[in-house]
Amino acid sequence: MRTSDANYLSESYIFYEAILTREYFKEGLFQDVNIANKQLRFLARFIMVCLVLNRREMVQQLVNQLKVLVDECKRTFQESDFKEWKLVVQEIVRFLKADTAFMNIRPLRYSLVLDPHPDTLQHVAAAITKRHLRLRDAVLSSFHLNEVKYSELTIDTFRMLQCLEWEPSGSFYQSSGSKLSQNGATGTSRISYIQDIADPTLPANPRKAVLYRPSLTHFIAVLATICEELPPDGILLVYLSASGSYGAAQNESGCIQFGPRGDRGSNCIYPSDFLPFTRRPLLLVIDNDNSKAFKVIAEAEKGESVAMLLSPSCSPAVSDYSYNSNGSLFTMFLTAPLQAFCLLLGLSGTDIDLDTFNKAEMLLSSSLNNWGLALATSDTLNSVWGQILGDPFIRRLLLRFIFCQAVLTLYAPVYNENKFLPTCVPSLPTPVLPQSYSYQSVILNLASMFGATKHFIFSEDVLPKNIQTDMNQLTL
Repeated sequence: MRTSDANYLSESYIFYEAILTREYFKEGLFQDVNIANKQLRFLARFIMVCLVLNRREMVQQLVNQLKVLVDECKRTFQESDFKEWKLVVQEIVRFLKADTAFMNIRPLRYSLVLDPHPDTLQHVAAAITKRHLRLRDAVLSSFHLNEVKYSELTIDTFRMLQCLEWEPSGSFYQSSGSKLSQNGATGTSRISYIQDIADPTLPANPRKAVLYRPSLTHFIAVLATICEELPPDGILLVYLSASGSYGAAQNESGCIQFGPRGDRGSNCIYPSDFLPFTRRPLLLVIDNDNSKAFKVIAEAEKGESVAMLLSPSCSPAVSDYSYNSNGSLFTMFLTAPLQAFCLLLGLSGTDIDLDTFNKAEMLLSSSLNNWGLALATSDTLNSVWGQILGDPFIRRLLLRFIFCQAVLTLYAPVYNENKFLPTCVPSLPTPVLPQSYSYQSVILNLASMFGATKHFIFSEDVLPKNIQTDMNQLTL
């Protein structure tokens, strides 16, 4: 978890699998409470490894074992000794309910099969920027009341964690069948794993520090350590997701609450807390209803200009959707944009034809690539974005942010209401796009595929396209 080195993850899986198959804790399991607790801790840690590895069948097998073992232990020993383990079972069940097969139709990680190869990305003109930074480190943290989590990994940090890594096998799993079943899985066997997760041809994953409800001092200490070690060509991404906030937007007193409401100062992160770290390149992704209060950082940097992706102040009401069940919609747009689009329309895995979804995924991927090309060749692109647009992870986040902004701009229930729109600092140019790849046309085509054009308000000059004809021309 500290290094993001996939080799360690693979080795952990092999080690834990050996323990499982050889039944190391079988002898004396129900005679000694200490052995029982060791077996439970082993299963809990193995589940975490399998979650990060996306080995979902093994996760389900281990969760079933964990449930049975906790029930047996409660019958055999004092029930009060295993109350916390009952909560662990409830946590992982709730986590898996949020992280459905619908959310994992395609990998959240950067896949060279589905995403453009870094070598093919358009370079930004030297007139805009003289340097090209790479995402080297990330700090991922969230604090919501009653949030979906397993151990210290929340559903939002879990999605961001994967989004900032390579999909090493080059392929995720093969889906077959035309309709998603009740729980989002396809009716036939769909998983074909590549056993060796390591791929020597890929660059190293950016290092990530996942902080669960950190104190302010701990958070700042981690930032300081990472900034001290950041390579000269590196940029640090900081992702903060929280529900609590104080102060009005655009006000320096505005802050994000990262703790109980009692002691405001020690449990809040203010815009000014980031200023000492603006001596190094920073990308802030803030998912909070007071995120716009952090725009003041852009006027007070200590050396480097900060890039920021800021969530809307309000989330649109969506049927059958809540943060406490699904995670943040803004974060979902950044990590699984088409799934977020479907959920915004009130569609879930049970409503969607898989063939239609795959065609929509192709259209969106092709469109994002065209938007990225238009941005890279724009002569009005701010150098803050120009120097990091060549990084594949940041480029993908930025293009998905544009998609999120475009969707919410046209979304009928919140049309013309700025509080529902995310903000980008510095602002991005509006690139010149062919009509068929303009933001409105792409969203119209996507909405047409799902029979949901009534959910959006389009300008009169945007006309429906022939989806089938367009699909034949698309390449990933």
